[in-house]
Formats: sequence, structure tokens, C-alpha cells
Amino acid sequence: MGDHAPGGGQALTESPDGDAAAAGLIEAGRLLFARECTFLRGVAALDGLPPAGLPEIAFAGRSNVGKSSLINALTGRNTLARTSNTPGRTQELNFFDLGRRLMLVDMPGYGFAQAPKGMVERWTRLVNGYLKGRAVLRRAVVLVDSRHGLKDSDRDMMKMLDQAAVVYQVVLTKADKIKAAELDAVRASTLEEIKSRVAAHPTLIVTSSQEGLGIAELRAELTTLAEGEPRP
Repeated sequence: MGDHAPGGGQALTESPDGDAAAAGLIEAGRLLFARECTFLRGVAALDGLPPAGLPEIAFAGRSNVGKSSLINALTGRNTLARTSNTPGRTQELNFFDLGRRLMLVDMPGYGFAQAPKGMVERWTRLVNGYLKGRAVLRRAVVLVDSRHGLKDSDRDMMKMLDQAAVVYQVVLTKADKIKAAELDAVRASTLEEIKSRVAAHPTLIVTSSQEGLGIAELRAELTTLAEGEPRP
């Protein structure tokens, strides 16, 4: 699938035009994510996927890593994506249409303890089938709790993405809940590990949904993958 080839977005720190271009991307991201964002559908089986159309960005992460909070922060809304303190609540692929330019996909959380075997099998079939068969999927955003760093379940997810040839970008969450020195260490170790991953995007973004840290930068990254003009 050509859409899954590595690349597909210019890192803000690598912009050839320097600060002006970076500021332009930040503003473009602000404008895109200020557009109306609506829930399209929840999908529990592959035959329920919506027709492939807009470029899609999928959000993956361990249960309770803050996926819903991050999607809400990106779109400037409080209740667009449901949040819960109960791990494993999201068990569907939830599709959100962002201004007819980008589709945001909230994937089921993984790694929750003592999950029934049947649930794990359904999760694996749904997610793996979506990743391997979705030509409009431009990137996966893999969320990692900055307090814990990469876990084996995150590595399993990255391996699945590598095998599916889906470009993915690691984003550290909950940066406000960790000391600066510890955050620097987690960031460095995570960057070192993703260097060896064949489908990993080289840019790591550190975020806090509560404080807004990294939100503008992530919007800018994702804006480079959006469709140029809204569809009718």
C-alpha cells in the first residue's frame, strides 16, 4: 500500500524555511482542528467500516493512557471522545470526521490486565484487519504514558504496525505528572528504541492534555496529512 510508505509528514524541527515555516504549520494546525468535528460511527467488526475516503489518523495506546483526553485536547472539546477511569472501556474503532478533511480514529485500548481471552482475540482481529486493509490510513499515533515509558504491550503494537507497513508516531502523554529529569530520560530512551523500528516516524512529541503541552505541535504534524480542501 503506497499510502503506508515511511514519510508523509515534515517534522517541525526539520523545516527548511525555519521558524516561519514552523509557525505556519502551527497556525494551519490550529485552524484545521478548530473545524467542526463530529462522531461518525463506532465499529465493532470489519464489515462495519465506513467507506474509505478521507485520510485517516488512528490513535493507539494502552488502556487509560489518555487517548480520549488527547483527542479532546486536539479538537478543543471536552466531550467529543469519551474518557473513563475504567481501563478497556473503548472496545470499538470510533471514527470522527474533522471538517471533511481528516478522519480521526480512536482505537480500542490494549494491555489491560486480566482481559478475557475472547476479548483479546476480538481486539486483535479487529485492529490487525483494520491496519492491514485500510489504504486511506496515513499514520498511527501510538500514545505512551511518560511515567512508565514503553511497555511490552506497546512494543507488540509497534511490531503489528511494522508488519502492516503503517507509519506510526510515538507520543508521550501525561508529561505534567512526571519530574523534568525523569521525563528527559524517558524521552531519550524512547527515541533510542524507535530508531530500530522500520515504520516509526522519527519525531517524538511530548504532551500534556491538561496543560496543553505539545498539542499545537501534534496538530501541525497531523495537518500535513490532511486533505487539502474540505469535501462537499
